[in-house]
Amino acid sequence: MTIRAVFLAHTATPSGAELATLRLASALRAERLAEVATIYTEDGPMAERTRARGIDTHVVRGAFDSRAMTIGSGPLRLLAGAVALLRLGWTLGAHPAVGQADVLVAESTKALVMGAVAARRAGIPLVWQVHDRIAADYFGRPTALVIGLLGRVVAQGFLANSRTTSATLRTGRRPAEIAYPGVELGPLPPRAAQRDPEETVVAVLGRLAPWKGQDVLLRAVAATRIRPRRVLLIGGAFFDEEPYAAELDRLAAYLGIPVTRTGHVDDPRPYLCDADILVHCSVLPEPFGQVVVEGMHAGCAVIASGPGGPDEIVHAGVDGLLVPGGDEAALTAALDSLIADPDLRTRLAAAGRGRAADFDVAVTARSVAAFLGRIVQRRDAAHV
Repeated sequence: MTIRAVFLAHTATPSGAELATLRLASALRAERLAEVATIYTEDGPMAERTRARGIDTHVVRGAFDSRAMTIGSGPLRLLAGAVALLRLGWTLGAHPAVGQADVLVAESTKALVMGAVAARRAGIPLVWQVHDRIAADYFGRPTALVIGLLGRVVAQGFLANSRTTSATLRTGRRPAEIAYPGVELGPLPPRAAQRDPEETVVAVLGRLAPWKGQDVLLRAVAATRIRPRRVLLIGGAFFDEEPYAAELDRLAAYLGIPVTRTGHVDDPRPYLCDADILVHCSVLPEPFGQVVVEGMHAGCAVIASGPGGPDEIVHAGVDGLLVPGGDEAALTAALDSLIADPDLRTRLAAAGRGRAADFDVAVTARSVAAFLGRIVQRRDAAHV
């Protein structure tokens, strides 16, 4: 039996979780593993991309601002946002796509709140697709506790994007599966050999946000023995983070580092194929780190920060280098070793491409389809 799965997203703004869900839904559909639909609570770039891939796409608007429950929001704003989510969830529960589904998949914490009501009204199981570590260092202790308890109470299953994320969940005896965010390992633009030390290009990919550590990279680059010719900051600023982007511009100018800031790009592959080194420099433990896999696939020599998901991707010294998150001196040392040694970069990049193949989205899709099938069977068995 082919299951019918609806993926619920609280935002149509492109970010790591939303892009990972789009790739997964596309693979489930392409491999004919499931009938897939997606619901967004606003129209925007992600809804357009989902439609363009032939996925059944719906927009159900409500009186909800997707920024209303961001980290650091005050109690009143959080309460107002939660009430709006619950109301929208009730509306979603009557939507035809949900009513015809076998399982509802909430792809974010906000979607979990809506999905709890929607799934209950529609009489279908709810699976939480968890892209964030539910931990105090990211959400704050009270919020992390509330989110963890909510997930345990309302979700019938959990899809965690890494073992790191799974370790932060309160699943009780509910089924859980590790579903790494798969990467579409399609054709790439041509790339040249690794450049000479003085011509090295370093890139960092991801939204511009303080916890992503782009400022750490700039200060680490400033201390290198041989400065790279250029630093690429690939990604835009979302969720009221524009002041941080301006701060990065000022810091680069102060340090005298030649930086190219691309803003948001739909396809980062041409930029990655122009870079010699991809640096992942998050200062908090990354839930997974799909940009690390993207850099490996593009043929970059990768430096990633741990602990967290990158520890599950990179075999240190074999297909990349690992440094402690936020440690500027360690990052400078890693950059020095790679910038000065094109042969080392070439060897790590070649091994990294092989490692990236382990995270093919088709593999993830098969695992997720089997897991969702088991969740539906559990529901059916309970109703016999």
